[in-house]
Amino acid sequence: MAKTALVIVESPTKARTIEKFLGKDFNVKASYGHVRDLPNNASEIPEKVKGEKWARIGVNIEKDFEPLYIIPPGKKKHVKELKDALKGAAELLLATDEDREGESISWHLLEVLKPKIPVKRLVFHEITKEAIQHSLDTARDVNQNLVRAQETRRIVDRLYGYTVSPLLWRKMAPRLSAGRVQSVAMKILVERELERIKFKRAVYWDLKGVFRKESAKNAAGEFEAVLTHVDGKRVATGKDFEPYT
Repeated sequence: MAKTALVIVESPTKARTIEKFLGKDFNVKASYGHVRDLPNNASEIPEKVKGEKWARIGVNIEKDFEPLYIIPPGKKKHVKELKDALKGAAELLLATDEDREGESISWHLLEVLKPKIPVKRLVFHEITKEAIQHSLDTARDVNQNLVRAQETRRIVDRLYGYTVSPLLWRKMAPRLSAGRVQSVAMKILVERELERIKFKRAVYWDLKGVFRKESAKNAAGEFEAVLTHVDGKRVATGKDFEPYT
């Protein structure tokens, strides 16, 4: 007998626990994280766009930064299981985490599964019967603002990281990954290194003397004087040097 609602969470462990609270009228499945993403390598790029110069990064910068989403090979089995489960459901409940990534996963599930049944977004912060019931009572739609925020972060990571990461592999260590944060840090390091390269080392000396008249009988008659000129030429001081070069 078909169950009345298909609930999708991110992890199988969470799915098994939640199913105990919900009972027999709910079928709880795991998405195993994201079901779609930008292609990770050339083999994942669809044939129809392989000739495009932007295909390698998976973002069409000539079409309003449109992302190229694919179902990774390792996720196709999970997607099929979710599609099969959806066939016997009367309602789809998306219960992924309440953050940008979780909201994005729910949105991608909608894009992949294309459900013809009612859809609700469930959010809970603890796995208890009370929290889950409260999420059912306060179900909402997918928050598109959170989805777009995650998508923007992902695109910026790809645009910068895919160009900076190979540089890190050559200059620092293999398989280092750069993204929106690491790229900014790398820029700061490069700028600082360029400043270091431009810097010219210079040495200068100053001279201070303590003098006392022969007639002075104690330290009260002493005074200090700094050398400022030699043979009519002013002696350099620290103020004469530009601190960056």
